[in-house]
Amino acid sequence: MHTVAVLALDHVISFDLSTPIEVFSRTRLPDGRPGYQIRVCAEREEVDAGAFAVRAPWDLEGLQDADTIIVPGVTDPTAPLSPAVHEALRAAADNGTRIASICTGAFPLASTGLLDGLGGTTHWSAAGLLAALYPDVDVDPNVLYIDNGQFLTSAGAAAGMDLCLHMIRRDYGSAVAADAARLSVMPLEREGGQAQFIVHDHTPAPQGSELEALLTWLRENLARDLTLADIAAQSGTSTRTLIRRFRDQTGTTPLQWLHRARIRQAQHLLETTEHSVERIGDQVGFGSPTTFRDRFKRTTGVSPQTYRRTFS
Repeated sequence: MHTVAVLALDHVISFDLSTPIEVFSRTRLPDGRPGYQIRVCAEREEVDAGAFAVRAPWDLEGLQDADTIIVPGVTDPTAPLSPAVHEALRAAADNGTRIASICTGAFPLASTGLLDGLGGTTHWSAAGLLAALYPDVDVDPNVLYIDNGQFLTSAGAAAGMDLCLHMIRRDYGSAVAADAARLSVMPLEREGGQAQFIVHDHTPAPQGSELEALLTWLRENLARDLTLADIAAQSGTSTRTLIRRFRDQTGTTPLQWLHRARIRQAQHLLETTEHSVERIGDQVGFGSPTTFRDRFKRTTGVSPQTYRRTFS
């Protein structure tokens, strides 16, 4: 079983601490077995978490044989990391352990030097400080998370859930991750990043919005050869009005949203069926296998065949 060690530093942000515990502990494999074993580890037995104290059942030795270590955010990101925690994280990294941070947890992780030369993110309001303190980290304040392979960082609050679901998808595929997302009442993949809170980028349409019925219809008609005019007719608006509403409520265009939805459905079919790549491309509305393969690789970074070998 995959072991996740959640590192509780002093003045840990309680939301960030609880997020990986809840998301990973709810994850179930197709046969009903739990996907993860959770450990809460700390340097000292009791940790200050602001409104309450946390008594961690594991000390830093609990990090040694973990498969994944999560570093939640802290209220003072400039606080120095203790030598013992620094050494424990570096030793885990040397052993190949996957290490991820949530929110301002990027600061203690960056202080170890493990993010040097890599991309990183944190809460948008702290991104400037992270870049100033750790100039060797390529800080991107606009994304929900960054996956460098062994080292991952996420933005604040709910972005920690996005990161956990991403790691579940990496470990067990999208079907298991989708089930964990449903239990967390979260979309498996949000359309946008932190930029939606600074300048609009790819904001998902909230439930109850005027686009909700249209998005449902689009999901149900992915296989159709839909044009912008078709979508506008379904929504009962002009194409100009449709584009404006889409940008206002999702941060993207109708056709871009449709392409991403088609790729997500293709991923599900690649994982759960033995249909050929050509058939799947046709099922999700791509006109030719070549177009499907090109779009799939541009979106996911791998070919459909590679994706199937990884997650089926």
